[in-house]
Amino acid sequence: MAKKINVGALISGGGTNLQAIIDACLSNSIDANIIFTGSDNPGVKGLERAQKADIETFVVDYSQIIQSCKKGIKETDLPEDFNLEEIQSKQQLVAGDVSKEQIAFFLKSRAVAERKLLDIMLAYDMDLLVLAGFMRVLTPYFIDRINTESGIYKIMNIHPALLPSFPGTDGYGDTFRYGCKVGGCTVHFIDYGEDTGPIIGQKAFEIKDDDTLDDIKKKGLVKEWELYPQCIQKFADSLI
Repeated sequence: MAKKINVGALISGGGTNLQAIIDACLSNSIDANIIFTGSDNPGVKGLERAQKADIETFVVDYSQIIQSCKKGIKETDLPEDFNLEEIQSKQQLVAGDVSKEQIAFFLKSRAVAERKLLDIMLAYDMDLLVLAGFMRVLTPYFIDRINTESGIYKIMNIHPALLPSFPGTDGYGDTFRYGCKVGGCTVHFIDYGEDTGPIIGQKAFEIKDDDTLDDIKKKGLVKEWELYPQCIQKFADSLI
């Protein structure tokens, strides 16, 4: 086995993809160790999975932070290195018909939460960050503090569709409603867009005429659990 890379994970829920990665690490089938698992939601199953594997965990409660920000955001609440104009110039996630005030609130409130994540995460010696069902949008503020070298991507995500088809939050649902006969999942790097970063790997499955949306999701999850560890290994190999 080659030298193992240090992987951080962010989750929002049950953590089944996290479990697949934990299992691959523990079985030494990939050259990686998970060094922390963070969540934007307290009390979720994924945190229990990590703790059972003796992985350090933490929570940054996004809902609480956003509710607090709705009462008003002072300049002193924002990270010292936050530059709204710079972040606005890079962001590709908020539609153009949204007001400037709404965009500013979105970017500021997320930066408050993201700084709390970064303050914890950057204390670790991390080679790669994996989003294993992390349901929060990452802004350029966060991305630029992980992807510190131009053209070098260090944040990996899994998406429930064969990108570039069906980006967004409901990939399997969109696949089903469109009537596709092939579904799949994609692991890709994170950039400033919505599911637009470089593709690392994909797995496909057949959709039968009598398959329900639940059937598609079940087939997709099996492929996700295979694909994510493989893509982490591909990243580890790239560092040799």
